Amino acid sequence: MAQPARLKPDLASPDLAEAVAGWRRWLADERRASGHTNDAYIRDLNGFLAFLAPHLGETPTIDALDGLSARDFRAWLAQRAMKDSKKTSTARALSAVRSFYRHLARAGLADNAAIAGVRGPRLPRALPKPLTETEAAETLEHSARQAAQKWVGKRDAAVLTLLYGCGLRIDEALRLNRAEAPRAESMVITGKGGKQRMIPVLATVRAAIEDYLSACPYDTPPDGPLFVGVRGGRLGARTVQALMQKLRARLGLPETATPHALRHSFATHLLAGGGDLRTIQELLGHASLSTTQRYTGVDADSLMAVYDAAHPRAHQSKQGQAKRGRE
Repeated sequence: MAQPARLKPDLASPDLAEAVAGWRRWLADERRASGHTNDAYIRDLNGFLAFLAPHLGETPTIDALDGLSARDFRAWLAQRAMKDSKKTSTARALSAVRSFYRHLARAGLADNAAIAGVRGPRLPRALPKPLTETEAAETLEHSARQAAQKWVGKRDAAVLTLLYGCGLRIDEALRLNRAEAPRAESMVITGKGGKQRMIPVLATVRAAIEDYLSACPYDTPPDGPLFVGVRGGRLGARTVQALMQKLRARLGLPETATPHALRHSFATHLLAGGGDLRTIQELLGHASLSTTQRYTGVDADSLMAVYDAAHPRAHQSKQGQAKRGRE
């Protein structure tokens, strides 16, 4: 078994070492951080203190940490950049150091406001990774087989079918009440910021929800939850996330196969089937078309192809170019 990470004794004065020990206890007891996270934070703090010793010309103390300026913190980040440290690891290291400074402030040992204004590295936003059409189909097919109770399996299948078939956010689906069960060909969803949107509802989605409702042992009132847990309360997101975790293991799906990935898949598969971005934007409830573009992994060429195929002005522009070519 690997030994837990420890503060290197030559990197800190006795008072600082004692403060680090208190911080580590706080991480474990109060924050409930895992051993892995705790060790990673200690290693990151070791790296920070290892920079400070030659930078300050002395062993770091609490008073020295309290007196650091934004320039000192930026020098540390610059050194990491020169060593080609990954941006993600530098961002985590800065988070660890900030956490330690917050601990010093809580303990009344130091109060350095400079670190709050230090910006970490800009991290690239990872593109959403949708399931393939085959993976999505297998996920829905096997979702009802994971539960010990038949009605729970029907509920799980209904939830995932709704996420994939209508592109809902998980909280939007679980917030629905019994009276809002989709029984027509469209439904109105209230999304972020109270913004409402109308979404078509496929017959397969309606059938899955009716199948669940007919088997559900709880006769909830119209203003009660549409999707309920085994005790009759509103179904929680963690239960759906745990279901997807089981399905990932059973079907060999990637770690990115989460409930939210079904929403990604809805958008991507719609686009692949000929849907235009503006319509998909409305269905997803995005305020910006650029968000939808990123969501579906569309590059600039694909975006222009959709524009050229669908926008009337694109046709007018082409006609104008052809006319000028004949002149």
